[in-house]
Parts: sequence; structure tokens; C-alpha cells
Amino acid sequence: MTQVAVASDHVGSAPIQGELWSVRARDYAEVQEPTFLPLYRSVLDRPELRDAATLLDIGCGPGLAAHTLGQKIGKVSGIDASKAFVEVARARTPKGDFRVAEMEAVPHADHSFDVVTGFNAFQYAASPIEALREARRLVKSSGIVVIAVWGLPETCDAAGHLKALGPLMPPPPAGAPGPFALSDEAKLKEFAMTAGLTPIDIVDVPCPWIYPDLDTALRGMLSAGPVERAIRASGLEPARKAVVDSIAKYRTPSGGYHMDNTFRYLIART
Repeated sequence: MTQVAVASDHVGSAPIQGELWSVRARDYAEVQEPTFLPLYRSVLDRPELRDAATLLDIGCGPGLAAHTLGQKIGKVSGIDASKAFVEVARARTPKGDFRVAEMEAVPHADHSFDVVTGFNAFQYAASPIEALREARRLVKSSGIVVIAVWGLPETCDAAGHLKALGPLMPPPPAGAPGPFALSDEAKLKEFAMTAGLTPIDIVDVPCPWIYPDLDTALRGMLSAGPVERAIRASGLEPARKAVVDSIAKYRTPSGGYHMDNTFRYLIART
């Protein structure tokens, strides 16, 4: 098997985040990640990607975004904190270049990519702004950076389960951004400009979370790194109960679950 390439000696969030997201990596890849397909397809259809030949997805997860964008872009790469995610990404796109690395220390040369993306990724870095500056370093002068984040809390039914899990989690590190820290349009633009990027457009994309039954919903919703933090701090059963109770209102007559969520992405240039 190809040896995993690890970034420099920079120490950031990767060791912690990588471990959290690896625990239920297969559940995330099979159940939760496909809920973001509308977001990936919206980016795929952007005119700015028409002539792109190279892509780097920062925080690539199990690689579904890179695999989707690879329908148009011939050479795709990705980095993630989770070795388990990187292994799935490699299996999905064998010709891609996927590595374990820190978002703030990506092992690629300056100006190597036409497109650099971060799908719900930068806010998990030890330093989100340094991670975005790294994206700016990696993109070509004629290229684009895509920053995708949660939509506003009032547009995301999933905000309820995150709130319910809050009391079960240990206190976050000082200054750690929450999941909706970049959701506000003005803050998202300011984030891009602080990193030296020029915002071009902001797009909102509906990404409903639809599950056929409770077991599938729990497989997906318990697979995320922040939920694993709650499980480690308070136990699996309390976390499971918090999720079950929070999604009860979204149960459909057929016994499935349907939660409406909006995700937002910003297109920026150097």
C-alpha cells in the first residue's frame, strides 16, 4: 500500500481532528458525506471551473468532493487530518493524490493548483486564517479558492442536534470557532479578505439530510468528529439519546427523517 505522506513538523489540529474523524470514517463516507452532493455539484457547475485542470481539496474527508469535481477537472488532490478518510479517498479516486497533512502546512509547492477548495474545513484548523492563507499560497494567480461553510443557524435543522450535544462536550479550546462562526456573509467575506483573497460571489445551496430510518440517521450523525468529542466526554448512550431526542420532530410518516439544511460557499480570487 502507498505510504501516507505527512506534512512538515508544523503542529496544529491534525492529530486531534484526525483521530476524532477516523473513529466512524466508514459511516461518514457511506451515510453522511453524500448529503453534501448538492453542494459539490453546485461548485462543479460554476463557470470559474470551466478551464480548470488541477484541484486541491483541503480537508478532503473521504474524497467525495474531489471525486465529484474530478468529473470536470483532470488532476485532483486532497489533504486531510484523518488517515482513515485519506484511505477511502484513494480508493474512490485511485489516480488522485491524497495525503495526511495539516491545513496550515500543506506539502505542495506554491501556485500549484487552478482550484483550491475547503468544504466545511477551515473552521476546524488550529488557525483558520493561516489555513486559508495556505490555500492562497497554493492557488495559481489566475485560479480560485472556494470556501464552503454552514449556512446561518436558522436555515439549518441540524443546528438543533449540535446544540443538544453541547452540554455533553468538554469546554472548547480558548478562541476555538464554532460551527457557524463563518456563516454570516459579512464575516465570510472578511475572512477571505484577511487572507488576501478577493470575494467574487456567495452561493447558498440546500443540502437536506434524508435518512430512511433511525439506525441510518444515527450512523450518519454520530460519525462526525464533534459528536465523537461528546461521546468521549460523556459516553455513547447520552450522545445517542441527545441526537434521537433532537431529531424526533423531523421524523416522517414512513419512519425516516428529513432535515433541511443550507450550506454556503464563497468563490474568491487572489
